[in-house]
Amino acid sequence: MTPSLIFLGVEPLVAVGSDLLFASVTKMFGLVLYQKRGRIKWNLVAGLLLGSLPAVGLGFLILKTFSKDTLNHYLTLFLGVTLIASSFLNIVKERLYPKIKIKPYQLYFLGFVVGLIVQFTSVGAGVVVTFVLVNLARLSPKDVAGVSIAYGLMLSALSFLNYAYLGFVNLRMVGPLIAGSLPGVYVGVQVNSKVDEEKLRKLINFIILVLGVAIVVV
Repeated sequence: MTPSLIFLGVEPLVAVGSDLLFASVTKMFGLVLYQKRGRIKWNLVAGLLLGSLPAVGLGFLILKTFSKDTLNHYLTLFLGVTLIASSFLNIVKERLYPKIKIKPYQLYFLGFVVGLIVQFTSVGAGVVVTFVLVNLARLSPKDVAGVSIAYGLMLSALSFLNYAYLGFVNLRMVGPLIAGSLPGVYVGVQVNSKVDEEKLRKLINFIILVLGVAIVVV
């Protein structure tokens, strides 16, 4: 959502803050649906969130310390680079080493890194966590989707508080976005097991790459 809002002329800081609120609300609906299906591994969610807490605190200090112009400039660049890197993560997945068992400290570190990324782009929780858990830990994509939504909800909500406190949220813009997205979330959960995962992954990867390049170039 953040790249689209920036393209529409919304100030980057406000785009991120508003998207964090948007993500918190829409993921709440998805969380309920995935929980009913028993597709959320809460031990993984807890480990990721524990690692993200220091990142949320660090993010607040950065947001409060630097000027709005500086933050807007580097935030836009960081967002573009993050999207491009995310697309390449999916491209190289076939060349990775065999399945590994993720240790707690690795989960905490992953949570810290993702926490920082989400603080300044509002994206990354789903892309990076899904990449690591699916392609390295070899978890079922359906289980990973549940973990991604639950963790993304909590991280987005915590990050949103930083932006709300500093006044970087447009509530009047978020309302219509949420209203229009809820039917899409429901449909997405329902068709999760009926689509060709590989084709969908390639399509999403292409869209992410195009958005990232466009943001960096423009």
